Amino acid sequence: MDPAEKIKELAATLTSVTAVLDMDAMQTQIAELREQSADPELWSDQANAQRVTRQLSALESMVGKVEGIRQRLDDLGVLYELARTEDDPDTRGEADRELEQLRKDIGDLEVRTLLNGPYDERAAIVSINSQAGGIDAADWAQMLQRMYLRWAERRGFPAEVYETSYAEEAGIKSTSFVVRAQFAYGTLRGEHGTHRLVRISPFDNQNRRQTSFAGVDVVPVVEQSDHIEIDETELRVDVYRASGPGGQGVNTTDSAVRITHVPTGIVVSCQNERSQLQNKATAMSMLQAKLLARKREEEQAEIDEIRGESFSSWGTQMRNYVLHPYQNVKDVRTGMETGNTSGVLDGEIDGFIDAEIRWMRSREKNGEN
Repeated sequence: MDPAEKIKELAATLTSVTAVLDMDAMQTQIAELREQSADPELWSDQANAQRVTRQLSALESMVGKVEGIRQRLDDLGVLYELARTEDDPDTRGEADRELEQLRKDIGDLEVRTLLNGPYDERAAIVSINSQAGGIDAADWAQMLQRMYLRWAERRGFPAEVYETSYAEEAGIKSTSFVVRAQFAYGTLRGEHGTHRLVRISPFDNQNRRQTSFAGVDVVPVVEQSDHIEIDETELRVDVYRASGPGGQGVNTTDSAVRITHVPTGIVVSCQNERSQLQNKATAMSMLQAKLLARKREEEQAEIDEIRGESFSSWGTQMRNYVLHPYQNVKDVRTGMETGNTSGVLDGEIDGFIDAEIRWMRSREKNGEN
């Protein structure tokens, strides 16, 4: 296809995407938020001020991104024309690379239009637990933690580890961390499920192949408006001394906090702050997030029962990572796969995430679970 036709095709896609995003409504909202942010009384309510500034920043960023892509499309046509008139293969190569990058960036915007769930816009709390597989499963859980933290780093998303429980020999038993970015929950929620690793175990002196499992849970960060009531009498709060790998102490006081919600059995913990009070506050926020997710599941189950449908989650096993006897990562639900296992484990998972978002929206649109 002629480059001019490709640019025209991308421009048409961008027009469709921006129509769904409703740029006029965004501009109106930006004007309203700017007016609120200029009010000297705004910061008398810290939580509301942070919400306003965060939302304003995100909207301005989105509008800037769309306008930037429009300008780049215009510039690309000029670049191709320059390459043609000058008969310059280097300029043509530069234009081809920019075309592919624009295709990717517009595709990312298109996926963004699918993030319209009630909590999709929020930050996300990711929890990882080692499952079957012994030492290898603990090591696998730690590999997954690194994969997601590297993914966040690649995207420039701030991430903070709340708690990590280290296994005795290697790896981790569990970890929880927050990804503080707008739409982090909507982006990551498809990662929920069991992740399966097949490899030659580095802990087996006979070099046998080992299959191990780790569970990933993703919930939205709770905001004040959610009104999740927690009865203090239903909580068991334990304090303990935080520890690092191999049992190494990382704190000299009993400041780490573990909270058990007795009716549901949900357990959360935090050890990243020096203050026991701060750790408890963070742990309570995590508990609220998990209870909110549970409440949504129960509400969905009731709706499905009324419909006469049997509720099921999106499945337990959701992705296979095979490092031996061949190299392959494949998503069970979407069929997305790649042989670039090292890239995936280093956080290059956008292709899987985008496929999951499209898969989830397709199922939700068709009324499936």
